[in-house]
Amino acid sequence: MTLTADPLLTVAPEGGAAPLSQFERDFAAKRRAARRGWLIGTVIFALVFGFAAWIGDFFKVTQVTLPDGSRDWRWIIPAGLPRLGDYLSQTLPTLRWETLGADFAEWFWRWKAWVGLLLETILIAFMATVFGVIGGFLLSFPAARNLAPNRAVMWITRRYLEVARTVPDLVWALIFVFCFSVGPMAGVLAISLHSCGALGKLYSEVNENIDMRPLEGVKAAGGTWFDQIRYGAVPQVLPNIISYTLLRFEINVRSSSIIGYVGAGGLGQEFRTAMSFQEYTDLSALFVIILVTVIVIDFGSEKIRHKVIGLEDRP
Repeated sequence: MTLTADPLLTVAPEGGAAPLSQFERDFAAKRRAARRGWLIGTVIFALVFGFAAWIGDFFKVTQVTLPDGSRDWRWIIPAGLPRLGDYLSQTLPTLRWETLGADFAEWFWRWKAWVGLLLETILIAFMATVFGVIGGFLLSFPAARNLAPNRAVMWITRRYLEVARTVPDLVWALIFVFCFSVGPMAGVLAISLHSCGALGKLYSEVNENIDMRPLEGVKAAGGTWFDQIRYGAVPQVLPNIISYTLLRFEINVRSSSIIGYVGAGGLGQEFRTAMSFQEYTDLSALFVIILVTVIVIDFGSEKIRHKVIGLEDRP
């Protein structure tokens, strides 16, 4: 039996490397470059993470009181975790099976007032979401690189959206409370402005991923820029718009439940009262109310989203 050499592993007649050998060397070089890049990126990430942890006092050493009353230095994380457990234990009510009804009644002793404030919280979130969606939807098209009429309009629109979402909604609430006094109106304006900036960013990214051929067809038929957006872009982005809108409504419910802390209406004022008077069990009751509300909204949003995209009809 005679063994013959594989022509792919031999040297080319001109003296150059065979195709397979050249491929292996190129592949090995690319793998070395990729590993080197991953190593450099990992080192940079570790350095940045360590610096951020140091700035954030994750390595801080503090004095703690020991069980015998003496003081000693301890790392802040293991020293603070027991205190977190103590705080959470104070928020949990005492529930006994034999007196479960009375214990629940004592836990949710202000349920009538809380239900009214919860309704106010949901309405604040609803109105803020509507205003935020309108603003974000209209501004998302001139903010998209492939749809903007010109660079100046795109630049101005993007800077406005950045300012709107960069300022926290709690800060917007403080500003509007100063302008329009305390009440739900300040909360609606604050959350809607922040939602406009956030949704405008998300919507514009969806717009930049659309197929431009339908818009070119509308333009070739003599359509204006608004016609191109209406008939070429909106049908493509509508499912994603609805999905982001429902998610934002859920986020706004949580935001509106806290924004009342500065006088902008909703359950937030109850959080402030409970913390001020150290009514810790009231805090857990309010948390349960908000949790149940978010779960119900999430379930309803899922049903609506599946109905829009036709998922509920699939086997």
